[in-house]
Amino acid sequence: MIQALLNVFRIPELRTKVLFTLAMLAVYRIGFWIPLPGVNQGALKQYFELQQETGGAGGRLMNYVSVFSGGSMSQSTIFGLGIMPYISAAIIFQLLAAVLPSLKALREEGPTGQQKIQEWTRYATVGLCVVQAIGWLYYISHQGAGAGESMVYPQWRVSPLWWVMGVTVLTAGTMFLVWLGEQIDRHGIGNGMSMIIMAGILAGMPTAVGWVVSNFNPTQPEGLNWMSIILLAGGFVAVVAGSVLMTVAQRRIPIQQAKHTRGRRTYGGQRSYLPLRVNHGGVMPIIFASSLMIFPSVIFSGIAEASQQTGGFLHTASTWVADALNYGQFPYIMLHVAMVYFFSYFWITIQFNPEDISKQMRDHGSFIPGLRPGPRTAEYLEAVMERLTYVGGAFLAVIAVLPMLVSSAMGVPFHVTQFLGGTGLLIVVAVILDFVQRIEANLLMRNYAGFLGGEDGTGKGPKLRGPR
Repeated sequence: MIQALLNVFRIPELRTKVLFTLAMLAVYRIGFWIPLPGVNQGALKQYFELQQETGGAGGRLMNYVSVFSGGSMSQSTIFGLGIMPYISAAIIFQLLAAVLPSLKALREEGPTGQQKIQEWTRYATVGLCVVQAIGWLYYISHQGAGAGESMVYPQWRVSPLWWVMGVTVLTAGTMFLVWLGEQIDRHGIGNGMSMIIMAGILAGMPTAVGWVVSNFNPTQPEGLNWMSIILLAGGFVAVVAGSVLMTVAQRRIPIQQAKHTRGRRTYGGQRSYLPLRVNHGGVMPIIFASSLMIFPSVIFSGIAEASQQTGGFLHTASTWVADALNYGQFPYIMLHVAMVYFFSYFWITIQFNPEDISKQMRDHGSFIPGLRPGPRTAEYLEAVMERLTYVGGAFLAVIAVLPMLVSSAMGVPFHVTQFLGGTGLLIVVAVILDFVQRIEANLLMRNYAGFLGGEDGTGKGPKLRGPR
């Protein structure tokens, strides 16, 4: 491993890319500490800490948003919105491309069409930034942090210039992060947007470790003792290993290429495979499920508060539903698992089209042994993907509910248990694997030993040897 790291810095081009990526991430983290003027940062932090402790919907919303904003929502910095508006806009266009034939045809045009869709995504990002910035400023200006302390100073809250400044700064901060991500894509190494999200998630790890260290007391059996530390550390290693395994797991469908005779020569006849990922949906099902699970609790809590004075069946029923949908409750967990499964199949339906794959195979003269090209191949691929999605959905469901179970059983706050599963862990694992694979490809291309050792990454030297 040390030799592989040294090899990275021996290649000038690769060294420049890695250092440029680290520099852009450092710029992002510097902007994370620049506060938004007019906001009482102490009151804002106190409010969200109270929401997280009580398990309220506001705390859950803050935890969800902090995955994409690096936790800066609780500090209201210039990068407070993170790149969440850009991700939302990209998801919207992905969904629209599945239902609008014109947008689908534009996407299939190649780089020109992709560039046009990227331009529309940026415009949509600006609109989402304006809407989300107004909503965020309105929320913090009308909420108290306890003891009558406002999260926005009164002289700023009534000023129209503060609203214009706040919306402009938050929008510019998000677009600057989008620009940073594009610079990493162009001059650095790795996916720029994903690298920024990963940096924000990993920035919370020292805080989580500090909480564990400060609350460790081996003399009290009810607190964090040696057994609790061992369980947390073992669970973290097991979950990370399982996430890596499921992220790279594939079902390889054998493909036979038809033979073509031209003159006296025969071409084709080679065997290859079609890799189908077990977790084809990635982290998107958990993102959809987690975001939608916030709204039922908020809605029924609002109904319970509105009908508190009148009482009656409406107040009793809404209170019971709101309590049942609190974070970590059994009905909440079961509904969350069901939604993860639903969105796993929903995302596969949008992203995976077996008919297009079968047509492409037929046009290239390839087929699956034992199956006719065309509809029969499409039916087979659809059946295989449905079974893989069932396994991948089960893995995502376990990853999604594991932080809740650990938090309820051991009394550990969410900002610690989030590293045992959930959206953040899957994003970090996927981004690090992609980053390592890109570096590995650059090292092997220049005949350097990779992270796994050997020229082919297996530690056993090259697989193909020339004649001696």
